[in-house]
Amino acid sequence: MKIGESQFHEHRMSKLVKGAVVPRPIAWVSSLSAEGVANLAPFSFFTVASMDPVTLCFSIGDGEREKDTLVNIRETGKFIINLVSEDLADQMHESSKNHSPDVDEFQAAGAEPEPGDFVKVPRVKHSPVHMECTLSQIVEVGAGHLVLGRLVGYHMKDDVYKEVDKVDPHKLKPVGRMAGDYTYIREFYSLPINGK
Repeated sequence: MKIGESQFHEHRMSKLVKGAVVPRPIAWVSSLSAEGVANLAPFSFFTVASMDPVTLCFSIGDGEREKDTLVNIRETGKFIINLVSEDLADQMHESSKNHSPDVDEFQAAGAEPEPGDFVKVPRVKHSPVHMECTLSQIVEVGAGHLVLGRLVGYHMKDDVYKEVDKVDPHKLKPVGRMAGDYTYIREFYSLPINGK
């Protein structure tokens, strides 16, 4: 199969791209509205943009109305990326539903909040890793928005930390996003496989 840009309209390109770019990590983003309403939403177009300064990025797609996450980050310039472990997957999924802006999605998802230490935003208490960020910039990309945030605070559960300054993937138990489904990330190996 070969598809040129002129043929994109004939195919469901979003499904083809999302089905091939896998597994994707999930940024479970918490933010706070100007009125103080907590928001929590997952985004699977997420990665590290820079290490100097440490900058994380995630993409917010278009929709019928602007996502509360985008509105909140524009207003306050602050957010926290919580990583999703296997035991938090159902709560993360619940927070992905469309709730009205006046709904506290921590409560809706049954996720216990605790205050951020470096930004005035709640974080998911039982997440294995929290990355507190201040907004660097929002870049419009077509109908979507790429949010770049500078890391100003990092938290990790003690049992996930490995000496020296490593994350234990077996204890992290991250959840990955596939096309429409999710995946466990449990098996790890080094290259080369054949030992040469």
